[in-house]
Amino acid sequence: MDSKLKQILDILDQLSEDTSVPRNIRRGAKETKERLLDTNEALDVRTASAIFTLDELANDPNIPLHGRTLIWNIISQLETIK
Repeated sequence: MDSKLKQILDILDQLSEDTSVPRNIRRGAKETKERLLDTNEALDVRTASAIFTLDELANDPNIPLHGRTLIWNIISQLETIK
């Protein structure tokens, strides 16, 4: 597995286990991780789907600032994966 993808998955784990983040955001991070690990789809489809989901999560009004920053960080890293 690509080291950049592994790093992204680690950050998603961190976000999904952060109890200061609302439950729906943690669930979304977990689902995004599962989607990225699903090898039945092409990597570009998985990353595009993950970016779309994370963008929706980042726009949630209840997400704390550090959670939003983490999501933006993940999105920028996902955009560099081909």
